[in-house]
This record gives sequence, structure tokens and C-alpha cells, in this order.
Amino acid sequence: MDVLNALVLLANFVLVPALSYGAQLALGALGVTLIYSVLRFANFAQGETMAFGAMVAVLLTGVLQSVGISLGFLPTALLTLPLAIAATALLCLLTDKWVYQYYRTQRSRPITFVMASVGVMFIMNGLVRVILGPGDQYFSDGERFIMTVPDFRVWTGLEEGLALKTSQGLSIVLALLLMAWLFWFLQKTKTGKAMRAYADNENLALLSGIDPQRVVRITWILSATLATVAGVLYGLDKGYKPLSYFHLLLPVFAAVIVGGIGRPIGAVVGGFVIAFSEALITYAYKKFFMLLLPAEWAPESLMQFLSTEYKSAVSFMILVIVLLVRPTGIFKGKVI
Repeated sequence: MDVLNALVLLANFVLVPALSYGAQLALGALGVTLIYSVLRFANFAQGETMAFGAMVAVLLTGVLQSVGISLGFLPTALLTLPLAIAATALLCLLTDKWVYQYYRTQRSRPITFVMASVGVMFIMNGLVRVILGPGDQYFSDGERFIMTVPDFRVWTGLEEGLALKTSQGLSIVLALLLMAWLFWFLQKTKTGKAMRAYADNENLALLSGIDPQRVVRITWILSATLATVAGVLYGLDKGYKPLSYFHLLLPVFAAVIVGGIGRPIGAVVGGFVIAFSEALITYAYKKFFMLLLPAEWAPESLMQFLSTEYKSAVSFMILVIVLLVRPTGIFKGKVI
């Protein structure tokens, strides 16, 4: 029984949070991978794109709530996703037209695009903070838990409980559905095949009659969709803080590099690797071992490798190790 309690404890504080966080990171990393593969530069504005999409959702959720519209046990923010995606896609398309298109015409080096994306990142960050303010926003309404700790205890008879928040369940389910659709789109549709051809060999794709402008537009729309869904799910799960999306940039890029640069499946796997690494390394295992070990062997310390304040350091350490040991990542992507 103590073993089961220990496993439930670990699932409640590590497994479930890491699954939902990993799903959010995977969506953000997929957007970075699409831009890198097709447009051939690392988009450092991805975190702020997520923040912008979430901001639109926050504003629209407030409007719907003010007129009494809701989804019952589901967050009202889900109703705002189509408009939030459309607004974010429009912002990305306008940014491409006003910024990146010029550098594509000039055949600029990738580092030029990267520096331009850094500038776009700061502009987006300022725009979001001017519109919504720097404070925290909580827009998760509806039923907050699919399963509560007391209900789990009654159902199983265990001392430890397992809670599953609605936002966590939505993060896992919606992310899996969106990722499955994206892989189907890239593999089976004519547009997806054109995007992959353009990513593999731009000149050959142009000779084959592929419209580069259409490929660029579709890429930005897909990236905006992934960023918006990831941003909204992250906000529902942890609350909306504009600067937190800026801090997400490191784990998102770590996920891309760990999985393999330019490999969509690598971005997904990398997102979960980073999420589970952060959760496992920063969790305090004292109670876990107290349940497993005899009382006289119970640890006195927290049995914690790193404080939760150093979660971003975990991403950075993994990023450095991968670049030193296996620069191509898990799925042998491109080398920086």
C-alpha cells in the first residue's frame, strides 16, 4: 500500500504536471521547428507570439463573460481560440510582410533574420504589456478539476490523492489532437508536401511550380495556430503573466535542440523530455522516500536536487549537454 501511495504522490506532483507542461512546450517547439525548416531561421519571437495569442483570448474571454456566455464545465477561453488564432496569424503575416520579406528579397544570412526576430520579440512584448498591462491575469473559469484529491482517495482507499485539473486534461488532449492533425497535414495534403519540398530544396521546389509566397503564408498561419493554442493552454494552466512567456523561450528552444533541429517529431519528444527533466530534478523526494523506506531510514533533508526556482537552469544545462555530446539531437536534426 505504501508503494502505491508513493507512486500516486509522484504522479500527482511530477507525472501529471510534466505531461501537461510537456504538451504546451511541444506545441511551442513545433512552431519554432516549422519556421526554422521552411523559412530557415530561428524565430526568437515565438514566446511573445504565444503571449499575444493568450492576450487576445484573455480579452475575448472577459467580453464573453460580461454578457453571460460560458462553456459550463469547460473554460470559456476555448470559445475564443478561433478569433485568437486569426488575430495572431494576422499579426504574424503583417510582421512577415513588414520585416522578414525584405530580408528574404535581399537574400540575407540567417543571422540577420535571427536578429530581426529578436527585435520583433521586444516589440511584441511591449505591445502585449501596453494592451493588457504587466499584471497577472486569471481567466480559467468553469469546472477547475476533472478529478479532485478527496474523490480519488474515496475511490481508491489510498491515503495519497491524485488531482487532475481541467486545464491539464485539456492541455494533453488538445495538444495530442493538434499534433496528430499537423503531422497528417504535412504528410498527406498537397500543401503539406509542398511545404516539405520547399524546406528540403528551395530552388528545386520553385522549378516544380510551388508558390513560395503561399508556402510562407501557410507556415506563418500554422506557427501562429500552434503558438496561440500553446499560449492559451499555458495561461489556463498556470495563469497569464506576460513575462512568463518570455521565460518560456529557453525551454522551447531547448526542446527543439534536444529533439533535433528541423525535426517535428523531435520537437514533440524534446518538449516532454524538458518538461519531465524539470519536474524530476526540482521535485522534493522526502515524502516519497518516507513512504517507501522504514521509519528509521527516513531522510531528514528535502531530497531535492535543485529548488523549483532553478527550473530554467535545468533547461539550460540540458541544452548545453546536448550541444556538447550530441549536437544533432535525439532524431539527428540539423547542426547549428
